[in-house]
Amino acid sequence: MSETSDLIKLYSGRILALTAEIPHLGRLDAPQARVRKRSPLCGSTVTVDLDLQDGRVSRFAQEVKACALGQASASVLGGGVLGRSPDELERAATQLKDMLKHEGPVPDAPFDGFEALIPAREFKNRHTSILLAVEAAAEAARQAEGAR
Repeated sequence: MSETSDLIKLYSGRILALTAEIPHLGRLDAPQARVRKRSPLCGSTVTVDLDLQDGRVSRFAQEVKACALGQASASVLGGGVLGRSPDELERAATQLKDMLKHEGPVPDAPFDGFEALIPAREFKNRHTSILLAVEAAAEAARQAEGAR
């Protein structure tokens, strides 16, 4: 495949649709945890605010300044984050990383929407941006858990 057709495949209609509908955009007032992650390679940043109640995410917001792939990833995360435990978010981050870097399976539901990002496996320079939101959410959940 040519580089142009690879990029067309990468930026599919499904990925672009995800970027248009990112859930929970914004910030929370006085969150239990706030984590900002940045990709030094491309400059993408994601800031996650969240609260836990009874060990599960009860409030969540994200500020996403990223490429289309980072935005698509944040969209998938936002669609499934409420009600998740810190362990579930850690598992989603690990599974997404494994899917991208080691051709592992798609993350478990409710994060199986990351399947849309399988074509990004070939673009190693995009992996960090894709991982920002889920890694920030996992870290924020651990911080909130530790603060309780």
